[in-house]
Amino acid sequence: MSGRSRLTGKTRDETLIEMSRNSLCDEDNNGFPHDTEDYPQPDPSEVDKHQQSKDSVFFRDGKRRIDFILSYVDDRDGERKQERRKEYEANLQKAGLELETEDQSESDDGKTYYVKIHTPWDVLATYADVLKIKVPFKANDIPAHKDIPMNWLFTPFRLPNHIMNPEPDYFTSPFNKEKIDFFLIDDKETFFPPSVRNRIVYYILARCAYHKEDSDDKNKKGIKRLLNNGTYGAAFPLHDSRYWKASRDPNSESERFSLYKHWARFFSFFKEQPLNLIRKYYGEKIGIYFAWLGFYTEMLFFAAVVGLICFLYGLFTFDDNIWSKEICSEEIGGNIIMCPLCDKTCGYWKLNSTCNSSWQSHMFDNVGTVFFAIFMGIWVTLFLEFWKRRQARLEYEWDLVDFEEEQQQLQLRPEYEIKCTSRRLNPVTQEEEWVLDRTAADLVGKVLLCWATVVLWISLIIACIIGVIAYRLAVYAAFASIMKDSPTNNIQMVGSLITPQLATSVTASCINFVIIMILNVMYERVAIWITDMEIPKTHLEYENKLTVKMFLFQFVNYYSSCFYVAFFKGKFVGRPGDYIYMFGWSKLRNEECDPGGCLIELTTQLVIVMAGKQVWGNIQEALVPWLLNWWGSRKARSHPESLYSRWEQDHDLQNFSHLGLFYEYLEMVIQFGFITLFVASFPLAPLLALLNNIIEVRVDAWKFTTQFRRPVAAKAHSIGAWQEILNGVAVFSVVTNAFIVAFTSDMIPRLVYMYAYSPGNDLSMKGYINNSLSVFNISGFSDENRPDDGESPEWFNSSVITTCRYRDYRYPPGHEKQYTHTMQFWHILAAKLAFIIIMEHVVFMVKFFVAWMIPDVPAEVKARVKRERYLIQEYLHNYEVENLKIQLSHRNDDCSSNPVDYPDISRREVLSECL
Repeated sequence: MSGRSRLTGKTRDETLIEMSRNSLCDEDNNGFPHDTEDYPQPDPSEVDKHQQSKDSVFFRDGKRRIDFILSYVDDRDGERKQERRKEYEANLQKAGLELETEDQSESDDGKTYYVKIHTPWDVLATYADVLKIKVPFKANDIPAHKDIPMNWLFTPFRLPNHIMNPEPDYFTSPFNKEKIDFFLIDDKETFFPPSVRNRIVYYILARCAYHKEDSDDKNKKGIKRLLNNGTYGAAFPLHDSRYWKASRDPNSESERFSLYKHWARFFSFFKEQPLNLIRKYYGEKIGIYFAWLGFYTEMLFFAAVVGLICFLYGLFTFDDNIWSKEICSEEIGGNIIMCPLCDKTCGYWKLNSTCNSSWQSHMFDNVGTVFFAIFMGIWVTLFLEFWKRRQARLEYEWDLVDFEEEQQQLQLRPEYEIKCTSRRLNPVTQEEEWVLDRTAADLVGKVLLCWATVVLWISLIIACIIGVIAYRLAVYAAFASIMKDSPTNNIQMVGSLITPQLATSVTASCINFVIIMILNVMYERVAIWITDMEIPKTHLEYENKLTVKMFLFQFVNYYSSCFYVAFFKGKFVGRPGDYIYMFGWSKLRNEECDPGGCLIELTTQLVIVMAGKQVWGNIQEALVPWLLNWWGSRKARSHPESLYSRWEQDHDLQNFSHLGLFYEYLEMVIQFGFITLFVASFPLAPLLALLNNIIEVRVDAWKFTTQFRRPVAAKAHSIGAWQEILNGVAVFSVVTNAFIVAFTSDMIPRLVYMYAYSPGNDLSMKGYINNSLSVFNISGFSDENRPDDGESPEWFNSSVITTCRYRDYRYPPGHEKQYTHTMQFWHILAAKLAFIIIMEHVVFMVKFFVAWMIPDVPAEVKARVKRERYLIQEYLHNYEVENLKIQLSHRNDDCSSNPVDYPDISRREVLSECL
């Protein structure tokens, strides 16, 4: 390391290790001589592309592996770009990387240059030391897990062991270049897997300058800026083979083909995921995502089964649904005249016209609803607690223990580094580090601007929701007027099911879904812009800031319409003769619920938004990339196979952005909110999510394997800020479901009636409908509320019918307290509040007890971590002692003194004896 500055992850003059060409030819590179003569570089003109393998991932010499590809098109007017590329590539070579350029005449389109990058051993070893990459030093000697009872039952779901465990299990330690023979290195060319190699290369590319050494502009750094200004068109690591066919090159692993064969095909949906192979090929960050998605899908199975049972309970207890029978009965429901649901254009109507919606509501609004709401409160706790255990196991198995500190210290964002102007002493490391100077006014101004923008966009969402509500109010009146004589009955099959309420709810939900999708596209760019303005220090901090903004926005965007139907619709409508209007001054009267309740409308809203989002998401994720790739590679399909090289094939694929996983997590967390926050209204939501996720796992796998360039490998020890968001949603879901059961469902009013107000002593629900409807004298309607002539149906005779009914608990006309709330109203309200308090306390107590009972880290993992740390200390101690013996022995031999009584053994023998 003499003559070189050690990389510390800082900027300015210490950003990269500067290596000369001669330094790569030193005889002693920590035990591994590296001679560039081993890799002759033939003249490009002497290489026939037709003789090269289509799957080759090596330089023309067939020995040096391609770790990264840069591509560009040489513009006629691109002199500045040429100068940037020249300086950048020269600086890359000074940093120790080896480059080989494919001329445009050799490319598929005749215009694109490809710069192939190879990382020599000396560079890999140096950066692996700096980045503290963990490598094996001893085979794992802890016995494997005991066999699971009845393990043979799971055989159909298993994958071959060489796919599930592509590498032996080792104890690992952070790489140290000065102690290179401490580690188990068989071949230095394959010691670091391609995912680690491309991660190291990208680390160099992101920090390498493209200015001359004597230039004053120190901000010209990083491949990201070169991609943004068009100097390079793309930068990506290579896939190791075609996905549908193993590589013909014996030196290529063909892991992409294995992943496609065993993981990415849809007909493998019932098989376990090869997480270790995913981690090896794509890196830990993507591996953690698929581990979480798979675990979430497995846990959804239990929620889906219980939800299906609750739904079937509602389906098979139709005969016990006395209140629906009363609504549908001609003697009861047919003789109850209901008050108009809107002013002027809505007429009087009979209660039995809501017969179908009453039966539909019973499927979701029954005793099973309460049980399922409590069950989901416990399920979500079990899911989060067991995921923590699963995550802890992965942290150990994938060498991610204590990774967070390394990530904070070493993975600074290049965009942050180039903005730094001064140094400050880090109180933890006691080293000088670059910091970003900001005045208080600048910091406060940017924070206020960023969050003012977020608030502005959330206000825009709320304005759109109010617009949809106004649409519901206006269109309901139109539908009520059109359907007053039931014209939809002429429609075959479904005509009798269509009511003004259903038509309004469905169309409003569809419009709301379209608005949600449009606002998502617009806000995505805004969120990235304001997060970039904050200049976060690390990649982790950047993703966390963006996560908070995007989730806050999408929470309001997706859930606000459901919150309106669940907690506001039908709650503030007033009474006939004294209605409440939207904003108080408009002519739009607040919506009322059906006599059967608003729960069925919440279910409709949930199904349309949730299902629509999932269908649209799969189309966006799968169909769009496929079409773009098909169009982009249309010319190559007519060329001979040997012309279409590995880097050209990957160049024609879609780029996987650094925020690609962010959107995958966001999609699943929004779905998690749907199945937890509003699950009391739709017990089939977990089943719908389960079916979607079974497809989602394979769609994502297919997309990663076939449609996207290979992402740069990145490390992550957890799912990050999403963990806290899931915890927050889980806690909030207990509150929302308690309120849905209490205020949106009719469960509490029914129970109060059955136990306190039903006639006789048989706890019957007979007479519930008549009891739940109040009476209003039609003569009390003002001209603004009274239906226009011709709007009421033909059977309505105003001289005979003098009263109408409405959904509330108020004294009848003529009573001394007419139109004020009865005592039953206050009894029901007290029962609702009591239910909320009891349910929340019961569920929270169970949640906290379960969380306390289940440790976050399994005892076995704790033992393994302790043993690994113990072995690292022991083996390093023995290693240093043996090295000292050898040094003393050599020193005594050189001085011709009496030999010390130490065995004369080589370093390799010392290592083998020590290990």
